[in-house]
Amino acid sequence: MNETAAVSRLPSARAWLRREALPLAVMLLLLFAARDSLANHYQVPSGSMQPTLQPGDRVAVDMRAYGLRLPFTNVRLLANGQPQRGDVAVFDSPADGTRLIKRVVAVAGDHVALHEGYLSINGQPLQQSLAHEAFGGKQVQLDLDEGGGPDITDITIPAGKLLVLGDHRGNSFDGRFFGLVDADTVYGKALAVYWRRGDGPRWQRL
Repeated sequence: MNETAAVSRLPSARAWLRREALPLAVMLLLLFAARDSLANHYQVPSGSMQPTLQPGDRVAVDMRAYGLRLPFTNVRLLANGQPQRGDVAVFDSPADGTRLIKRVVAVAGDHVALHEGYLSINGQPLQQSLAHEAFGGKQVQLDLDEGGGPDITDITIPAGKLLVLGDHRGNSFDGRFFGLVDADTVYGKALAVYWRRGDGPRWQRL
């Protein structure tokens, strides 16, 4: 009796798979495409962006901030602006392709100097107070407990390029080591920390 019931269920299971498999596959494809092109998240692997970001932080990323891309490619379908000074951006390292998160500190045409961890852009120091800089109206706290890392002596950012640095200036593998980043290859803009290890859910805008 049990064997007969099991055999009779097989055709109905196959029919269900034939009926539902394609819609499920399409739904999953659309979900992954939306994640790749519209919104995503990033888990912070290190302390290079302290105190803004802590290791283990989960960050919401707007993948449309700088343009709409063809899913699963780097092909930009629609330009939607360029990264700006002060943005926390997600991109692939020019050195080895590792996905990184850093702060955009200078854009095309900027004259940049960095001394003891503090920036000057176009001759204007960004330092506001001890371990704080201002990018327009955005106040950024730095971590200089390990010093400021390598200095930068008056460079000019070429067209289409960005300089990115970590907020933990003395402990950040950033543009001082791997060079400038192509603006068109930046994946997205980090919006907020939505989960912090030990604290749980939050919405801390960046």
